[in-house]
Amino acid sequence: MPDIAFFWDWLAFAMRWFHVITGIAWIGSSFYFIALDLGLRKAADLPPGAYGEEWQVHGGGFYHIQKYLVAPERMPEDLIWFKWESYMTWLSGAAMLMLLYWHRADLFLIDPAKLPLETWQAIAISAGSLTIGWLIYDAACKSKLGERPVTLMALLFVALVAMAWGYTHVFTGRAALLHLGAFTATIMSANVFFVIMPNQRIVVADLKAGRTPDAKYGKIAKLRSTHNNYLTLPVLFMMLSNHYPLAFASKYNWLIAALVFLMGVTIRHWFNTRHARKGSPWWTIPATVVLFLLAMWLSTFGPDEPATETAALSPTAQRFTDAAGFEQVTDIVTANCSMCHGAVTDFSGKVPVPQGHEGIIAAPHGLHLDTPEAVARAAREIYLFAGVTNAMPPGAANFMTAEDRAAIRDWYKGAETEALAAN
Repeated sequence: MPDIAFFWDWLAFAMRWFHVITGIAWIGSSFYFIALDLGLRKAADLPPGAYGEEWQVHGGGFYHIQKYLVAPERMPEDLIWFKWESYMTWLSGAAMLMLLYWHRADLFLIDPAKLPLETWQAIAISAGSLTIGWLIYDAACKSKLGERPVTLMALLFVALVAMAWGYTHVFTGRAALLHLGAFTATIMSANVFFVIMPNQRIVVADLKAGRTPDAKYGKIAKLRSTHNNYLTLPVLFMMLSNHYPLAFASKYNWLIAALVFLMGVTIRHWFNTRHARKGSPWWTIPATVVLFLLAMWLSTFGPDEPATETAALSPTAQRFTDAAGFEQVTDIVTANCSMCHGAVTDFSGKVPVPQGHEGIIAAPHGLHLDTPEAVARAAREIYLFAGVTNAMPPGAANFMTAEDRAAIRDWYKGAETEALAAN
């Protein structure tokens, strides 16, 4: 009978899959409508109130699309709203944050060398930072800055870089970039929920009541949609960054994040200009390459100084240290895993690099397995990746025997059985 670790891991997998599905739906529709909006053309035979039109071909058929800046003369019988893609993407992302980072805060969220937090404190900072970011951004958009979109975007960039710096000084590197992505995605989804959709509802209500809708609501919604358009690609990078220690675990990870936001601007400027039929801004290609090379260069400086403090073991982790077989499993893990999931290495030659592991500047996924305490904290990961599966160690580095894996399974199941008996 599978234990709770199986169900928990499959729950996280299912939620990640759902998050990817909804994210594709949201990003796809967002990119499509921005491209459509930029490609609209004037025509002599447009109906009253129509701003522009576009003919498209797809799936063996032709589509004739017209846009009204305010609203058509009458309410269409079938009106499609695009909103659930955004809401479900944010909700599934929030669930992922809770499943992976809040539930395992002692392992993936808290870095005691930066800030020795209790689990509840780390979760409070995590949730609170997402909320306050939206409030500050929304206030700025509603101020006079809303009439100066370029200045507003520049200030938003500064705020995002400041948040990147702040997150990296509170959480683990992996959690820091993930939270920066969540911070940005919260702004994007809140734009849809609190601004774009309410404004559209006002326009629809006016139209139903026979009133002429105010064009300002469409202008406000377009400003927020434009912000979302430029923020999408950096958010995707942050979501993927937890698979790449060179991005999240280097000393200047917050500067790498800043460069990624700039790359988001150059890449989207290329597409937006092309869609608007204003030519090809070729300069964006070398600019993006230079920004990417700068990010690569920053990653060569290695990670921050190794942690000098260790957080107290949680009751769950303590349970695994007390379980039968812990010392044997610690020996197995440190012998087979610590060469990668251990002391930091760098490209400078100052830190010894184990033979065959050149270029590893930080423990993969930020997971350290070089001390008994670290092994206890990562008990579930060790059980799933090296006990019930042979995912780790990888490839030619796999010298773990069947007996070793059996010892890991017996240790983990023994600790879980003792916990159930105690309860």
